[in-house]
Amino acid sequence: MKIKLKDTLFGAFKVSAISGLALMTSVTFAFADFNWKRFSGQSITVMMPEHPVTDGVRAVLDNFESDTGIDVKLQTMAEDLYFDRMEVALRGSGGNSQMDVYFLPMDSTAYTQHTNGLVHSLQGYLDSKDHTAADYDLADIPEGFLDATKYMVDGKWQYHGIPASFETYILFANMDHVNQYLDGKMPTSMPELLAAARKVKESSGGTIAGAVMRGIRSDTLIDTITGIVNNSVGSSDRSAPYNVWFTGDWTKPRMDDPDIVRGLTNYAELMKAGPINIQSMDWPDASQYFMAGGAAFFIDASLFAPGFENPEDSPIAGKIGYSVIPVDNDEGQPYTAHWQWGFGIPKNASNADAGWYFIQYMTNKASEPQIGTYHGGAGRLSTWENDSYTSSLNPDYVSATLESMKTVRTSVVPVKDFNKYALEIMDVILRIHGGASSADATAEGNANFNKM
Repeated sequence: MKIKLKDTLFGAFKVSAISGLALMTSVTFAFADFNWKRFSGQSITVMMPEHPVTDGVRAVLDNFESDTGIDVKLQTMAEDLYFDRMEVALRGSGGNSQMDVYFLPMDSTAYTQHTNGLVHSLQGYLDSKDHTAADYDLADIPEGFLDATKYMVDGKWQYHGIPASFETYILFANMDHVNQYLDGKMPTSMPELLAAARKVKESSGGTIAGAVMRGIRSDTLIDTITGIVNNSVGSSDRSAPYNVWFTGDWTKPRMDDPDIVRGLTNYAELMKAGPINIQSMDWPDASQYFMAGGAAFFIDASLFAPGFENPEDSPIAGKIGYSVIPVDNDEGQPYTAHWQWGFGIPKNASNADAGWYFIQYMTNKASEPQIGTYHGGAGRLSTWENDSYTSSLNPDYVSATLESMKTVRTSVVPVKDFNKYALEIMDVILRIHGGASSADATAEGNANFNKM
């Protein structure tokens, strides 16, 4: 999912970033066994959309240039324009890309670029002590995040991007409604959440929705849907490229797996507890509806939280409860999915080595907490335990997001035209929402998958 930035939702990042400026002291790396000046005197071009991460990069860019001696030409543009410019720049002219580092959508976009031979593998850098500092600690980044751009190259899995900003899918609750209709009790399991959502809608006479969800027929809902389905499936194998939707073979769809049936049904049941126009709601509509106080519960992107807590824009600021998606599996552990931006290097970059130094610097343990104050979606587990990063965020939001990161799974299915399958998955939900039995709806989905 590519969320377009809206001041009403992301203004809080810009506010909190002001206090973060005090943190922007020089991040000098003085490790005897690693040479940050190795490419001193060289230049790189970095292309990014205007985004809170870009603001954070700007804040530490002088430090990067000073600590490495690498000159950076930062090219930025509006997000809508960026996607077109990115594709043109990747192909470049004369065989060379027009950039050395770019802001990489770590989803089907990255996979398509990989299959077209446009993305540089980062595995060689990650495995090299000469190119990567000993304290970079890749294990500090959840494996589920890294899996989003892990592709098979020459018989080996290789990473092609490093996360820069993510969203997981968590539960938001309007505590005024929870207190009024549910005696202040937050649901801790999915059956409890469904019952609570129905009760709120019923008890309020329909004036308050029990839940609001994205309900529009669109393939872009696949990330949120996968989060809820993952929570029902638990820890079972999601080997690439089949993810949770196939059993090791494209001819073996598993839409009729009982856990997946339950997850898709849960989504449909939450929609039933929603407003009458829920089938016309995409993320802007659903998030604004929740922020206006129209619903008791909302499962969606964690990155909405700082905007919801901004008192200048949000009527429900200070009235929100946060948790992981309530558990719906026998393991008793919450699971979810994510969408993320990352940094990548074009296959034909003119200066890939210095480009990797830029990526490494901007995503290491020293820089990420600083850059993260601008966007609230830092990708390292340690950053979410760092007071300089979390001090401006709601502590319950921090706890819910950190917990979700530990068992997060990628929603990416690296196969051409997966959007067709994603639409069919949404159609299954819509059929259940419309009154079809879960068994019939998922059986039809399985049959349609086989036809594809």
